[in-house]
Amino acid sequence: MAADEPFSEELERWLRSDDEKTLGSMSTVFAERSFAAMVLLLMILPAAPLPTGGVTHVFEVITVLLGLQMVIGRRTIWLPERFARRSLGATTTDKAIPFIVKLIRRVERFSRPRGTRLFDNGVFYRLIGVVVIVFAVAAALAPPFTGLDTLPALGAVVVALSIILKDVLVFGVGVALGAGGIALALTVGAALYTFVKSLL
Repeated sequence: MAADEPFSEELERWLRSDDEKTLGSMSTVFAERSFAAMVLLLMILPAAPLPTGGVTHVFEVITVLLGLQMVIGRRTIWLPERFARRSLGATTTDKAIPFIVKLIRRVERFSRPRGTRLFDNGVFYRLIGVVVIVFAVAAALAPPFTGLDTLPALGAVVVALSIILKDVLVFGVGVALGAGGIALALTVGAALYTFVKSLL
């Protein structure tokens, strides 16, 4: 990879290559950015307006596992062997590519390194892990077929991208998206509860 190559181009080239597209192989390809790259690719599926057939719950569980490792300060990924061998699947590597790359390129247009020291700070790194866990759990608990998992998942994607770009402003946008999604889900849930209760 060229030093100045945008991450979107690097990611698109890898996704379109003939290389094995397993979670384990990502650790080698993206090196120190593997946590962020893996969270981004795992959570892009629930964030994208695509039929997923329930596979997103597996990805959300793995994302929580990654977040926990960030919280304890790990810099290299550990995954159970069966997760490490798991393929990203055609839906992620083929159908989600345009959505992934378009989103990243939009962010790259206005992003620049801001608050880079924060991303090297152990406490902030652990905080990011907590945020990733919260958003992944919120996406997993969203009622099916409601689309309420989209914003928390997108928040996790943008937060992961902020690590790669080392831009604290992008991190703030990701937190706002995810928190807004959680607030929306709670509001809709409360409204449904009140409606059902009124019928009883």
